[in-house]
Amino acid sequence: MKVKSFLVLMITAFVFSVSMGFSKGNDAKVVIKGSTTVLPIAQKAVEVFYDKTKIIISLSGTGSGDGIKSLIDGSCDIANSSREMKPEELAMAKEKGEKIKEVSIAYDMIVPIVHPSNPVKNLSLEQLKAIYEGTITNWKQVGGNNEKIVVVSRDSSSGTFEVWESKVMKKAEVRKDALLQASNGAVLSVVARNKKAIGYVGYGYLDKTVKGIYVNNVEPTIPNGKSGKYPIARKLYMYVNDVKIKPEAKQFINFILSKEGQIIVKEAGFIPIID
Repeated sequence: MKVKSFLVLMITAFVFSVSMGFSKGNDAKVVIKGSTTVLPIAQKAVEVFYDKTKIIISLSGTGSGDGIKSLIDGSCDIANSSREMKPEELAMAKEKGEKIKEVSIAYDMIVPIVHPSNPVKNLSLEQLKAIYEGTITNWKQVGGNNEKIVVVSRDSSSGTFEVWESKVMKKAEVRKDALLQASNGAVLSVVARNKKAIGYVGYGYLDKTVKGIYVNNVEPTIPNGKSGKYPIARKLYMYVNDVKIKPEAKQFINFILSKEGQIIVKEAGFIPIID
């Protein structure tokens, strides 16, 4: 199921969190925080899981870094993340005596997006890097209209940004006038309203309000993402404290990895990790 509006998603997530996580005296049995990329998967899974088990779960999309920090300090049970944990995060957990377990739940692609009216269909990794660092500034330079490129990026606390930084930017800095957004949905919204803009989102966020760009002449499709052919592919994760994990949290993780859970991954627009 494609995400049509970040606003609708966040309102739904908030209402859902209130109705299932906080309306009964703040008695949520499982607290999940982290990546906005993983949020559509987690939200649908939590709904189905509650119907099956009546286990109350509080869910919020606060960014991968925040989710991991919350897991380490004990304020959540599961951290959703669109990137691997950093060495310094693992070291911090180890210092506190925590044993963190990584669970891969899905494959994803980070897809450059433009307004549907933009004639550009394909960009190389080198062109994307040049656009985002500011050496390419006009769409005419990459086969588009003679218009200034408006760069839309994620903020540095985002797991999506960190994967983009690693795979596209190669640690080069994003141009200083880039419009930084706090979520995939916000990037989608900005690009959908601006014919000169370029942004990037997780594959599950693509919809008809934007156009996904081929990268290195490879189409962003599920087969290309799963095979690794698409150049900006990644795994999505849920992290848990393997020492202190609650039975209910472990039950939810097992549900995500079940056949039913992986169907939810696919319905959310992502690529199942298990066939």
